[in-house]
Amino acid sequence: MRTFLRPAILALLFLPAFLVFAAERNIIFFITDDQSPDGGCYGSKVLKTPNLDKLAADGTLFTHAFATTASCSASRSVVMSGLHNHANGQYGHQHHYHKFASYRNVLSMPVVLGEAGYDTMQIGKYHVAPEEVYRFGSYAKANPRNPVEMADKVNAWLGTREEDSARAEKPFFIYFATSDPHRSGGDVDKTELAANLFGNKRNGESYPGVTETFYKTDEVDVPPFLPDTKACREELVQYSQSVSRIDFGLGRLVEVLKERGLYEKTLIVFTADHGMAFPGGKTTVYEGGLRVPFVVRNPYEKKRGVVSSAMISHVDIAPSLIDFAGTEYKGRKKEPAVFMENQGPVRKKLHGRSWIPILSETEAEGWDEIGASHTFHEIQMYYPMRVFRDRKYKLIWNIAHGQPYPFASDLWAASTWQAQWAEGEYAPYGFRTVKSYIHRPEFEFFDMVKDPNETKNLSDSPEFAEVLATYKKKLKGFQQATDDPWVMKWRYE
Repeated sequence: MRTFLRPAILALLFLPAFLVFAAERNIIFFITDDQSPDGGCYGSKVLKTPNLDKLAADGTLFTHAFATTASCSASRSVVMSGLHNHANGQYGHQHHYHKFASYRNVLSMPVVLGEAGYDTMQIGKYHVAPEEVYRFGSYAKANPRNPVEMADKVNAWLGTREEDSARAEKPFFIYFATSDPHRSGGDVDKTELAANLFGNKRNGESYPGVTETFYKTDEVDVPPFLPDTKACREELVQYSQSVSRIDFGLGRLVEVLKERGLYEKTLIVFTADHGMAFPGGKTTVYEGGLRVPFVVRNPYEKKRGVVSSAMISHVDIAPSLIDFAGTEYKGRKKEPAVFMENQGPVRKKLHGRSWIPILSETEAEGWDEIGASHTFHEIQMYYPMRVFRDRKYKLIWNIAHGQPYPFASDLWAASTWQAQWAEGEYAPYGFRTVKSYIHRPEFEFFDMVKDPNETKNLSDSPEFAEVLATYKKKLKGFQQATDDPWVMKWRYE
């Protein structure tokens, strides 16, 4: 008797093996370095981000996503651990003489996913420690200023999975971290107040495989917390080009996934470690430092093109990805000998929660507040700040308010800042002055509905004394709930 194969089955027989057997529930976590929520999908009519716009149109765009600290290493530790940095031990920069590191008994997201059977890989900027805590199964090297080269290395890594049947059956988790649009070592030229290059090449040159997008000073968006000056606009031109280069690499990465039949089997998360590298952004807990882009494309979510107002933060990333993977976080004990030194408290749960169930909701009930915690950036920059923010108000506690606000070395040198610094302490800097930016009060209290740009501090207003007292209690409650050692500072000094 003759047997006839149905057309659909026949088609499957002639598909490449990786299209038939590719693992499902894969994850790509795409994180940029010092990027604010900028781009077409966030309302810019100037900044070109067509690939991020497409991803948002095919997924969920969060309009109220926050870093918990605007410092590179500390923020990345939160992303990977699901714990605020004051609880995981990564108080500031990991590299060079700064030497901060997380507790050795922290159980990080890549390790949890690896133990759950994921094939894990990291490429680009790492910037956390120790390695045994933030461990991946493999590491790939590429120029982190060239996201196209990074995407091609991911493509090659995915190819190695096809040659290994055991790995091919596993889902994968890829941590894709650019160094753009972080400030770089070079300036546009050697003149005084020259703009930083933000990783761009000089004289209009491009990275291999990248089609650069160039901007003009009279067309860039100037955020309200920055001064609208020639020096600032020149730097925003470079920043904008760097952001568009990231977007070009994102497009190449999506192309790789589609070519390999993986796009419909892969969760993609796009975000940044914190806001842009300008004074008033990076290293601060103002909106310019904490607000980040956040786009999630879940291939298994039926509703697409969702714009969500849910207030999410970086502590929610680890529990969300662990949830998507279908596993759970159980914490780690202190017992293994390898963790005998530099141990923190034993933790059985994470500080955040999963946003996977709310990806289809424009207004998710119960997602209305966040906490933030900053202590160091570089090691000489001790300036602990704690934040409680909800829909109505935002309270900042500047614990070291008696000292001048410390600058990151690259932000102090920034022509945007130096141009205003040269004009004197009363020169304008966004809605502040040079003096008020450096010298801050103990508390800063803002009405985020009437004053979203944080221009008027209400902490000394008798009219708001009662509500301020309520928010101090909320801030203290956030610190207690997340085991913040600095909660003791309420009782002395």
